[in-house]
Amino acid sequence: MRPTGVTEDLSPDVGSVSVRTPEQILAGSTTIAVVGASRDDSKVASAVPRQIMRHGWRVIPVNPYVEELWGVPCYHTLAEIPEPVDLVNVFRPAPDCPEIARQAVAIGAKAIWIQQDIVSPEAREIAIAGGLDYVEDHCIAVERAIRAITKLPA
Repeated sequence: MRPTGVTEDLSPDVGSVSVRTPEQILAGSTTIAVVGASRDDSKVASAVPRQIMRHGWRVIPVNPYVEELWGVPCYHTLAEIPEPVDLVNVFRPAPDCPEIARQAVAIGAKAIWIQQDIVSPEAREIAIAGGLDYVEDHCIAVERAIRAITKLPA
């Protein structure tokens, strides 16, 4: 069974592979591109990014079928985003993750975070080879809540 706890172990069998811990990745990020952001408010791909926004992060939705989400312009691909992205948060099935990892490397993102229950050894290899910090099979909103991380002024 794959461990689901946060770890700094760099072996390929763990849910987190990074130079920085998931907590450090989230705390060190300002702009988060959310690939697979959903317009359906009942889905986690909508609820989680909205929670992250409420806690002060700049969230850029990426969805090829939507022009705007949560009052923010939505982009069809990572390459279309006209500003630097610190973190790419992924809400797509595992088979889509390697291409998303390639795009994250291409745009110069610092990290990729693949949501809970999504695991992609190929995406992990691409991200690490491209110099990105990597987290998979963890929920960014859970990590934010557990660690009480916020970008809001104190």
